[in-house]
This record gives sequence, structure tokens and C-alpha cells, in this order.
Amino acid sequence: MQPILYQPRNMYEDRAIAIFHASPLAPQLQGMTNFVQQPYGVEVIVQVEGLPMFEKKNGKQIGPHGFHIHENGVCEIGDGDEPFDSAGGHWNPNEEPHGNHPGDFPVLFSNHGRARMIFFTDRFRVEDIIGKSLIIHQGPDDYQSQPSGDAGLRIACGIIEKN
Repeated sequence: MQPILYQPRNMYEDRAIAIFHASPLAPQLQGMTNFVQQPYGVEVIVQVEGLPMFEKKNGKQIGPHGFHIHENGVCEIGDGDEPFDSAGGHWNPNEEPHGNHPGDFPVLFSNHGRARMIFFTDRFRVEDIIGKSLIIHQGPDDYQSQPSGDAGLRIACGIIEKN
């Protein structure tokens, strides 16, 4: 018996993009993430500039930066104290413990404010994440604290849209 492989109708139909909006915590931040459906999963391509430099501030670490898919496709800054709180919690359709959510991504390492990363995941399909948000956090994710990895405030948000 031959395995059935995912064959997209048109590879260009199975793409998404999130363009980041900055919070007052990182006003120079800009960038995007592209999601490209592949036969065995999704290729994620991240490009960001304007990330804060690494430092310890009030006992909290700034950078490397936690990076996750969040439940709601809303990127409202709100009152500025809790930017992008409207994006809700981490996207966790299988109710897994943190560190194993489909939307838990590797941290972004700032290189003089810039980060580039490409990784592959088989935890979701592009169509599953359309309408969700993508968040960059001020601090690193510890991949253990429940439910969200203690990555701190949200410094950027982008809505994942079909591309």
C-alpha cells in the first residue's frame, strides 16, 4: 500500500503571512513571517528588525524573544501596559502542556536588533492558523512554565492571513 501524501492544489494557494505591528515597548520593530505549506508540514520564514537589545531590567531578561501563535487574530495595543493582550493566550488546539503547543516556536535571537530564522514544523497546516495572531515577547520562553512559558510582555503582533 502506497502512503497518501499531501499534494496541494497549487503550492501558492497554501501560504500565509503575518506582518508585525510594534508595541510601545519596541517602537522600531518591523518585519514579517511567511508560512509555506510543504508536503510533510509547514516551512516558517521569519525576518525581523528593531528588536530590543539584550539586557536585564527590573529582574527580568529582555531577549532572546519568545515567539508563539496566539488564539485570537486581534492586534490591539490597548492601554499600553499589556500590549496585544487582545490576542489571547497561546494557540493550543490539542490542550497540550506548554512547550508542546503546536504554536510554540523557537526563540528569536537578536543580532544587533535583527533576527532571521527558518524552521519546519509538522504540528499544523497553513489552513489551521489563518486568522490567528503571531506574537513576539520581550523575554525568552522557558518552555516549562504553564500555560505560557513566562516570556513576558508582548512587543509585536501580526495577524496570520492567507497570502
